[in-house]
Amino acid sequence: MSIDATGAGAIADPFSSAAGLRDLYYARFGFAAVWAVFIALAAPALPSAGVVALLVIYPLFDVAAAVIDYRVSGTDGPRGALYVNMVLSLAAAAGLGAVFASGISNVLRVWGVWAITAGIVQLLVAILRYRLGGQWAMILSGGISVLAGGSFILQASGPNASLGQVVGYATVGGIFFLISAIRLHRVVKAQ
Repeated sequence: MSIDATGAGAIADPFSSAAGLRDLYYARFGFAAVWAVFIALAAPALPSAGVVALLVIYPLFDVAAAVIDYRVSGTDGPRGALYVNMVLSLAAAAGLGAVFASGISNVLRVWGVWAITAGIVQLLVAILRYRLGGQWAMILSGGISVLAGGSFILQASGPNASLGQVVGYATVGGIFFLISAIRLHRVVKAQ
């Protein structure tokens, strides 16, 4: 699937897009924070259906967020990249559900591949939207996601594989969404 970068991510209605993204980013922050608490509490109960559900819910929420993002972006937004994100997140949810019974190492490998690929897409989307404002945190978040994904894959091969880093990953990602939401809030307020 190719990513259509025509229009360089231009937004048809910057005010409407900024307001929609701001609200979406606040929601993503809230979800990440709550999810991180639940996974931290549930992880010691491995293996459990609750942990599997939590692991699968995270990328499914990412799909839902990409759908909303697609709708608020307008016709000139980074639609191709958002499609790619939806596909990657659906594949991650399926992969996490499929490998959970085989152990944390495989969960970390799937999560790592997803973090790398989704981070690349997030980085691209943020670069395409840079003129909209509030995107420098998304650029950093995409880059950190790529690095974190590599770390998950490396940890999966070690003797101390755990979901602890996944909690940190969600928390840091949520903080970056909050920073971008606050920056976009200022953009919308200045309109």
